[in-house]
Amino acid sequence: MIKRILFLFVLVFLISQFLRPTKNEASYDSIATFEATTTVSAEVKSILQNQCYDCHSNVTRYPWYMEVSPVSHWMAYHIKEGKEHFNVSEWEFYTDKQKDHKLEEFIEMIEKKEMPLESYTWMHGKLPANDAEKLINWAKETRETITKGKEKPQEKATDSLPVKVSDSTVLDSI
Repeated sequence: MIKRILFLFVLVFLISQFLRPTKNEASYDSIATFEATTTVSAEVKSILQNQCYDCHSNVTRYPWYMEVSPVSHWMAYHIKEGKEHFNVSEWEFYTDKQKDHKLEEFIEMIEKKEMPLESYTWMHGKLPANDAEKLINWAKETRETITKGKEKPQEKATDSLPVKVSDSTVLDSI
């Protein structure tokens, strides 16, 4: 009985190796657009590349263990979920309000140490505190830039003073 169960398990494992999820491999151009419009420094760019882009863009660098099922399916699910919450490859399609909200959540998740996910840190290590601080500062500066564009322009001053018209003014019509 145990041999049959073990044989069935090995058979399912082998078959699953041929049923692979679709890979997340697009052009780097979409990330370059994000980096250009958000004015990412070289230092922040390096942190984003090493800690964020694999799950939050349309470009993923796959480690060797992504070739083994069921890990490949589990990782594909995490990438899909990450992109649904924040996808730098879709940055240009977000409204300013959405961009501001995405960055607000980005800051909050890093401050609460909810990002990167604990399962990601098993293989890649935790986000160092100084890197987290750099990302937060960059995101705050980017939010300020975005919200500046949404401010209402000040009313233009006129050269003349307002003229007060009394309630008792009678206009003659001739």
